[in-house]
Amino acid sequence: MTTLKVSVGADDHVKGDENAPCTLVEYGDYECPHCARAVPIVKRLEKHFGKRLRLVFRHFPLSQLHPHAESAAETAEFAAAGGKFWEMHDLLFDNQDRLGMALYEELVEELNLSGSEWSKALESKVYLPHVRDDFAGGVRSGVNGTPTFFINGKRNNGPFDYEYLAQAIDDALRAHTG
Repeated sequence: MTTLKVSVGADDHVKGDENAPCTLVEYGDYECPHCARAVPIVKRLEKHFGKRLRLVFRHFPLSQLHPHAESAAETAEFAAAGGKFWEMHDLLFDNQDRLGMALYEELVEELNLSGSEWSKALESKVYLPHVRDDFAGGVRSGVNGTPTFFINGKRNNGPFDYEYLAQAIDDALRAHTG
């Protein structure tokens, strides 16, 4: 079984109780249509499992297929520095068909972040190392497509529909409690 090689840490984008008995790590790409389809599924899982589930999102931009994926991830990292990662995450997926500099500028403004600081950050590629570290960690963990999910450190090799993921999380919770 393929396992997560990079533990969840301070650099990760985390939602939920840090002591939750189950952690769902997603490697995703903002330009991937399958990842966009996974967003409402993950939100439904979050609602269903409540405090028993912690969510983590890591960047895995498939830049050769998706020319806007890396810049979108950098924009999400910029928003994270302003405490608005998850808001930007959702807005990028909601507007996936419009990814590009004009959209990022619009979203930065919508989230009341500094447009000039965002522009400088993208030009200087200040957040690119984080994005590429996420990607490299995904490669080491056996990620070869998006979205890829890990449930308590074990790669989900099945589909990413709600029913399958909910059952896998239930199984992980049962294993956790013994």
